[in-house]
Amino acid sequence: MSDEDYGEFGTARSPVSALPETGERELETALRPRRLSEFIGQARVREQLELVLESAKRRGRPPDHVLLSGPPGLGKTSLSMIIAEELNSTIRITSGPALERAGDLAAMLSNLAEGDVLFIDEIHRIARPAEEMLYMAMEDFRVDVVVGKGPGATSIPLEIAPFTLVGATTRSGALTGPLRDRFGFTGHMEFYEPEELEQVLHRSAAILGVPIEPDGAAEIARRSRGTPRIANRLLRRVRDYAEVRADGVVTLETARAALEVYDVDELGLDRLDRAVLKALVESFGGGPVGVSTLAVAVGEEAATVEEVCEPYLVRAGMLARTPRGRVATPAAWRHLGLIPPKEQPEAPTLFD
Repeated sequence: MSDEDYGEFGTARSPVSALPETGERELETALRPRRLSEFIGQARVREQLELVLESAKRRGRPPDHVLLSGPPGLGKTSLSMIIAEELNSTIRITSGPALERAGDLAAMLSNLAEGDVLFIDEIHRIARPAEEMLYMAMEDFRVDVVVGKGPGATSIPLEIAPFTLVGATTRSGALTGPLRDRFGFTGHMEFYEPEELEQVLHRSAAILGVPIEPDGAAEIARRSRGTPRIANRLLRRVRDYAEVRADGVVTLETARAALEVYDVDELGLDRLDRAVLKALVESFGGGPVGVSTLAVAVGEEAATVEEVCEPYLVRAGMLARTPRGRVATPAAWRHLGLIPPKEQPEAPTLFD
C-alpha cells in the first residue's frame, strides 16, 4: 500500500508519546480505530455495516462481500481492518494494480483460511484476467486454474475457503457491472463535517500526546477539506511548529501561524491549488482551458491536476468543468484578491 493508505483517524488506544523512536508510519497506524465503536463519522455506513457483520456472526458464516467507495482519505482502509477485527479474523491486503495476472490472485486465494478477509485497494484497477477469476471465487468459492498451453491445456478446479472480499475504490463508476453486482453491500463514504473532524483531531492529539485547545482543533478542522487523513497530517505539522516555535500547545494562534508556514490557506488550499487558480485566472483570463495546458502552466502532470487539485476546487466552488475546458468561478477571482469580470471573457478553446 502507498503512504496515503495510513492514518485516517484517531482512536482511544494508549498514547504513543512514550515511544520517541516510533516512525511516522507507526504513528499513523496507531491513529487507526480498531472497532466500529471507535470509528468517527460516516454514521449511516457504520450502522449498515454493523448490521451486516452482526447478522453474519449470529449465522456463523462469513458476511457478504463489501464494496467501499468514496474519495481518498475518508477511512476505507481503516474500515476494512475493522471488519476483520470485528469478525476476529485475519486480513490479507493487496491492491488492484498488484494483481496483473490471474495466477497472482489464485495464489492469494488458495492461501486464505475460512472466514479470512481479503482487502483489495483500488479494485477498479485490477487486471481483466484476475477480475474474471474473481467472479467465480466470490460466488462459488472456487477458481479454475489453467495448466499448460494450447491444445494440451487443462483446467483444474481449485476449491477455496469461504472468505469475505472487501474492495475499496475512489472511482466506483470505473468498476465493471459484473464485478459491482457481486458485492452484497456497498457503502459510500462522504466528506466529513468540521465538527466530526474536531473529534478526530482531539482523539489523535490524545494519542500523540499533543495538548490542543478547542479553537486550535476547530481551525485545523476548518482547513482539512473534510478529510480525516488531511486533518491528521496537518495536526502533526502544527505539532512540530508548536514544539519548536511556541510552548507546545496547539492554540488558535499557533495553528494559524503553523498553517501559514506550510502554505495552507483559510479554505484549505495549498500551494499547488493556488498555482492552478492563479494560472487559470492570470494566464488564461479565467478560461476555458484544457487540463493538460493548465498542468503545463503550473509544471505538474495533468493527472496530478485532475485527480489531486480539481476535485476540491470544484467542491469549493472555485473551478467549473465545462465541455470547452476548465473555468474559474467568481469565487476563485475573489479568493486571489482579484475582481471577477462581469462576463467571462471569450477565449479560444484549448482541448486536451
